[in-house]
Amino acid sequence: MAEEIINRVNQSGLTQIDLEDLRVPGERVFIDIKDQLFQGVALREKDFREFISGHDWSSYAGKHVAVGCSEDAIIPTWAYMLLGVQLTPYAKTLVFGNLADLEKTLFEQALVKIKPEDFQDAKIVIKGCSKESVPTEAYLKITQLLQPVAKSLFFGEPCSTVPLFKRK
Repeated sequence: MAEEIINRVNQSGLTQIDLEDLRVPGERVFIDIKDQLFQGVALREKDFREFISGHDWSSYAGKHVAVGCSEDAIIPTWAYMLLGVQLTPYAKTLVFGNLADLEKTLFEQALVKIKPEDFQDAKIVIKGCSKESVPTEAYLKITQLLQPVAKSLFFGEPCSTVPLFKRK
């Protein structure tokens, strides 16, 4: 006689949160000031202003943009401010740093929208595997948000979890 298969995961009452679902859609772009350095070491204002005035900033419309310098050079703050002046009318998001910094910022913006009270006394599994990269900071932040209200927190998949927290 065949025994009925019981889905214990469904019966466990676990709430699964997949941080990948919070990933903000849209193209990510890094503007590297190193391409504007004179002889690879210094930023000359006249040359940089020529670049600023001749560049098509509308090509960044609706995109998430990070601005920074991948070379070890001293870049004056005004250079980033000039980029900001040009990008603000177009870029959906604008951050100082690299693409990893941009992704952290986008996840921070998404996590702010979570209402912890919606998870009061819940047994929560924070999904561990994702197709797209999720910054470690996002996992830390969701833990901070949910620990005060959750009955328990786990990491991984509902069928194989790592216990993180259980309210006494």
